[in-house]
Amino acid sequence: PPASQNNEQGSTLRDLLTTTAGKLRLGSTDAGIAFAPVYSTGTASGKSGRTMPNILDDIIASVVENKIPPNRAPKINVKSEIKDEPKDDKKSIQDDCSKRYSDIQYSWICDKHVLWLRDHKNSNNWKLFKECWKQGRPVLVSGMHKKMNFSLWKAESISLDFGNQQADILNCKDSIISNTNVKEFWDGFEDVSKRQKVKNGETALLKLKDWPSGEDFKAMMPARYEDLLKSLPLPEYCSPEGKLNLASHLPGFFVRPDLGPRLCSAYGVAATKDHDIGTTNLHIEVSDVVNILVYVGIAKGNGVLSKSGVLKKLEEEDLDDLLRKRLKDSSELPGALWHIYAGKDADKIREFLQKIAKEQGLEVLPEHDPIRDQSWYVNKKLRQRLLEEYGVKTCTVIQFLGDAIILPAGALHQV
Repeated sequence: PPASQNNEQGSTLRDLLTTTAGKLRLGSTDAGIAFAPVYSTGTASGKSGRTMPNILDDIIASVVENKIPPNRAPKINVKSEIKDEPKDDKKSIQDDCSKRYSDIQYSWICDKHVLWLRDHKNSNNWKLFKECWKQGRPVLVSGMHKKMNFSLWKAESISLDFGNQQADILNCKDSIISNTNVKEFWDGFEDVSKRQKVKNGETALLKLKDWPSGEDFKAMMPARYEDLLKSLPLPEYCSPEGKLNLASHLPGFFVRPDLGPRLCSAYGVAATKDHDIGTTNLHIEVSDVVNILVYVGIAKGNGVLSKSGVLKKLEEEDLDDLLRKRLKDSSELPGALWHIYAGKDADKIREFLQKIAKEQGLEVLPEHDPIRDQSWYVNKKLRQRLLEEYGVKTCTVIQFLGDAIILPAGALHQV
């Protein structure tokens, strides 16, 4: 009704909503609908009538319908209403999941921060993934290599097909990039004696940087592109045309982001003297990412750690008990060590790295951002300091052959 006929009309939108909602809950309805829309009165062709409720009314209706408990009085305190909502903390999520998703093989790792889906074939995985994903947590899906044509991803196979291509190769230790023949990189992938040497005679730790990427990947490697797409975990989210993949719903006239795929290949640190360097420094991705470990090479040659030596190195990490158990499983092949941080800790990490840079006598320019510049690999000693001085805990994940790691945009990580 018009304001003149309603003495209880609120002066603010909050009052209007709560007053009207209170009336509804006390029994006042309009033609049996859940929310009495605001109509205007008037005449049309000399007859009394009402206009249809507008879209804003419908939106307000749904908000009020979902937020006002039936036993509340018309006047409520919005702040207290928010306080009364239950907190969706780790424990309640996990308890709820164990009851609702008993048909899914999964575990929680990294102090209950990462969801591990152990059966990639389960068609219901996406339902549990959704619960975890809306909390902004990383997810691990194992066994993806079982769906793939393994022969396509062997180092010798890629070298044979594309060895004559030119690409940027990064020396991970000094960040020097050189444009060279791809075959040279692949020849040394599993044979340390064929790897480049740096000035002091040490073996170079090389990375074939994002080659090929995006449209180039599809054009150059159509068979591998198709093999990858049919093997993606959680296709409802990860497939380019997935129903729950936001990118698949962008209008055609939008400039779409480069969502890849791209091939990231690097030598392991097992053959280097310095084990405090990484092949991917700490950084943030601007979109959600799925990274599948499609191949793990076993390097041979002088100075390379044996398999037991590699396992021993990994066991020195701050690992979850389930990951330690996986390391002891002879059927599992570890290939990459990840350190992941929540996006909410970015400012603390940035401040910490700038502090360390000053301690080391490095110049810290105002425009310098250690995360954006990808200039740091946070070693074990620094990770401990980060925890002690800033309270930021590192989530350590070992990626085994066939593991897909799914990261939400904004999550920091190094490999």
